[in-house]
Parts: sequence; structure tokens; C-alpha cells
Amino acid sequence: QVQLVESGGGLVQAGGSLRLSCAASGRTFNRYHMGWFLQAPGKEREFVAATSWFTSNTYYRDSVKGRFTISRDNAKNAVYLQMNSLKPEDTAVYYCAADTSSAPSPPGRLRYEYDYWGQGTQVTVSS
Repeated sequence: QVQLVESGGGLVQAGGSLRLSCAASGRTFNRYHMGWFLQAPGKEREFVAATSWFTSNTYYRDSVKGRFTISRDNAKNAVYLQMNSLKPEDTAVYYCAADTSSAPSPPGRLRYEYDYWGQGTQVTVSS
């Protein structure tokens, strides 16, 4: 079993920044793809960013490229999402997700490709 706990959400004005953190349990965190997803009210959960367990590559949805940065610290079993230049349309609940398959392929962008999820943290960006 893997437990994921997000933190760092909150209310921020447009143009501001937030840093989300996700603490993970599990002895083989360094072999997990890790991702962040968002879910706005009334909408499906959508991919935001992901980091691979076996390369240094990172992946982003188009709307956050250049503004958000995903990173991981395997020594701390943690993954982060630095969000800059926030916009009102970034408002959503943000979820941390883990793919524990250790597949030697790029991390996925679909919900079913991740087998563990955190409880989510609310990010609200005011205009």
C-alpha cells in the first residue's frame, strides 16, 4: 500500500505562486512515476504534470508549460509542484498520484495509469 498526502494549497491572487507538496509512503518510491492532476468543479480529473522514475524527464499539459514545475526528492519520498503566474482558471483541487508499476516507459497522462491517489488539496486563484 502507498499513501499520498498533499499539502500547500490555498488562496492566492492571480499572478501569485504556490508550491504543492506530496509526501509518499512506500519503500520503492524511487521506482514510481509520480503525477499531479487537477479537478475543477463539475469537470473530469485532468493531467497536469508528471515525473519519470527512470529518467530526468518531466511532462506537462500545454496550459501550464513555462509556469509550473514538477520535481521529486527520492531521499524524502516527496514530489512537488511549483506553480507560478497562477491564473483564475488554475482553480481546482489538485491530486498527487503514483504509478507503482515501475514500467520503463514514460509516465501516463490518464487517470487509470495511476494506482494510488492522495486526498487532494484545494487551490483557489482570485482575479
